[in-house]
Amino acid sequence: MSTLLEAQDVSPASSIPTPANFPVEWADPDDALLFWTRERMHFPAPVTPLSEDAWAVCLYSGFNRAWAAYDLGLRQIGRRINSYHYEAIVPVEASPEEQAAQSARSAEKLEAAMGRLGEAWATELLPEIKEHLHFWESFDLAGASTPALIAHLGETIARTERLWEIHELCMTPAFLAISMFDDLYRDLFGSEHTLEGYRLLQGFDNKTLETDRALWRLSRQAQNAPEVRQVLAEQPAGNVIPVLEQSAAGRAFFASLQAFLHEYGQRTDLALSSPRWIEDPTPAITNLQDYIAQPDCDRQAELAVLAETREQLVAQTRLRLYGYPQPVVSRFEFLLKAAQEATVLSEDHGFWIDMRGLYRFRLVVLEFGRRFAEAGVLEGPDGIFYLTLEEVRQTAEALPRLDRRLLVAGRRAELAYFRTIEPPPALGTLPEGTPPDGALNRAIEKFFGSPPAPATEPDVVAGHAGSPGVVRGTARVIRSLTEADRLQYGEVLVTEATLPAWTPLFATAAAVVTDIGGILSHSAVIAREYGIPAVVGTAIATATIRDGQLIEVDGTRGIVRLAVAD
Repeated sequence: MSTLLEAQDVSPASSIPTPANFPVEWADPDDALLFWTRERMHFPAPVTPLSEDAWAVCLYSGFNRAWAAYDLGLRQIGRRINSYHYEAIVPVEASPEEQAAQSARSAEKLEAAMGRLGEAWATELLPEIKEHLHFWESFDLAGASTPALIAHLGETIARTERLWEIHELCMTPAFLAISMFDDLYRDLFGSEHTLEGYRLLQGFDNKTLETDRALWRLSRQAQNAPEVRQVLAEQPAGNVIPVLEQSAAGRAFFASLQAFLHEYGQRTDLALSSPRWIEDPTPAITNLQDYIAQPDCDRQAELAVLAETREQLVAQTRLRLYGYPQPVVSRFEFLLKAAQEATVLSEDHGFWIDMRGLYRFRLVVLEFGRRFAEAGVLEGPDGIFYLTLEEVRQTAEALPRLDRRLLVAGRRAELAYFRTIEPPPALGTLPEGTPPDGALNRAIEKFFGSPPAPATEPDVVAGHAGSPGVVRGTARVIRSLTEADRLQYGEVLVTEATLPAWTPLFATAAAVVTDIGGILSHSAVIAREYGIPAVVGTAIATATIRDGQLIEVDGTRGIVRLAVAD
């Protein structure tokens, strides 16, 4: 296996100037010497102190434990700077000889992990994840004493850290496997068709597609019940449930909706402060309102067609490999199997860890918020998200003596102010040189996306090819899921990035265009499964494309044409 991710030279080259409306005060002066990039893919909006604390205390710690287990010589750190989330990669200090030995060990460990991705997930990692979820589900939050709840918070932090260690134990070799398969396919058959190799990875079921099919079936149930269909068609999303409860047919449908939410309703973005669908089903109802107006289709049959096409392409590719040296064929088969398993895990891990795991963390801290509000030290339970984890503990131990209302009010005001400010993409110090061209570096770049090549034609936005095909349609610029009801069937979804909670919109959109992400991003992967074109990682789509503008999305070439005649 080729060289893995290596340390970048971070010798001070030049400090990155900060805008006047975005002053930065470094708590640790050494942080000013690091290269900090804004993490827009998962945190496009400002984050609360508790959401950031959860990442710092649990998630990055888990990530770094996994990277250490793989002998990777780097660590990730994050900071909330003026309410926005930034992260940096820091090399582990080691001599050149130690780095070389470490790189060799890392390559061996990651190769072994790629060889058993599906097996390890099914027999070891997923069973452990379910054990952690059962622990939370069986704990009586409302009935626990305050000391017991404080102890439960400590256990929650430890278990969440472990979940995110599992996350990276799984996803580091998974993304590496997909990327390396892509590299090998292009080496063997040419790189003129960027997306060709990914067709050998399509058509596998996963928890994201399963969730979307369940929501689609719910829309067919509504479509076949005239009273329910009328309510969805005529009522604002926020009024749907109260009106449903006024009729027997409505109550029956609401029971089905509740069953769906119980199984699949933990999805939203990654901020702890964001309500999940099971708490506020408005996003699910909005999708249902759109779906009932769409023509009928068989999502399961569409997946089966993709799978059949995949198997035909795999067979054809094996014929193309006839006559190649056996080590090349064996390497192809190894990476094909690993990449196919990794494609499923790229979505399944999010269902179990990102969604279900963080939902349980949210419920724990909300119980503190409820108690603090009852004691009068917070205005309402959601004020808890403006405290740090340590402040939560201190407040609980001193309840009701520590009044946090003024502190929370000030932090709310700060977040509201910086929501109006466009944060810089990078802070700190520019590193010298460029990262080495290692296999894991390429995988990370394919996930987050690299700067696109400049457009060579006028009125064109350049990005990366994410999913093949060419579509013309009306652009709908959607900056958050709260605006999802604006997207109409057949329009082009233009957004910063998508996470699993966005995937029901892929059944509505004719194409997808994003600011952030590469060929391995969630947006690209799901667009390929839905068979709609995608151009990802444009950097400027939401700032350049006008809402309502007629555009042409060429997902094969990775470009968006703006000057399109009606």
